[in-house]
Amino acid sequence: MKDSQQFDKATSQRRLGDKVVRITKRKQRRRLRIIPNIPGIIRFFWDIIHETPFVPLFFVLIVIFLISSLGIFLAEKSMNSQFDTFGHTLWWSFTAMQTQGANSPGPITPLGMTIGAVWSIIGTVVFFGVIIATFYAYYVDPKRRPSKTIIDALQYNLEEIDDLSVDELGALKDTVTNMVNARIAKIEKNGQNQL
Repeated sequence: MKDSQQFDKATSQRRLGDKVVRITKRKQRRRLRIIPNIPGIIRFFWDIIHETPFVPLFFVLIVIFLISSLGIFLAEKSMNSQFDTFGHTLWWSFTAMQTQGANSPGPITPLGMTIGAVWSIIGTVVFFGVIIATFYAYYVDPKRRPSKTIIDALQYNLEEIDDLSVDELGALKDTVTNMVNARIAKIEKNGQNQL
């Protein structure tokens, strides 16, 4: 009570044109992390593996790579000394995918050249398709799943709960309450009276 009376007295004596000193509490600055966020990195790779089409598309790329390498090896092994082992053929197929077949000498038989050309085009398209599909699924699809984004934000805020302001804690409380109430309503609607 005494403090509020002193405050009222101090503010009532203020006149138009007087300088007012405002004292504000500065937010604490975040410290620079020298050690990488290992759990965050692990969570990132876990999300890439489990929530994007990276793994199945990568296996499709490997299967196409092995089949085309085998086809080139079988077509070229008796005619071309460059493809005398399957390992050399695998290496040529890998470099053909990366350089669009510009690594010469290459296959010399018509069947080998056809398989090599088809592999060069399909391998490049599938390789970059895997990368583009993974980025799309990781960065664009979560925008279509807002609950995942909300859960990630809640998890982050709970990890940093000591650094949150009163307003941020209030927003966190409201969000959690709304999510729990929505889940309870959904369970009751489905006829499941369990939590």
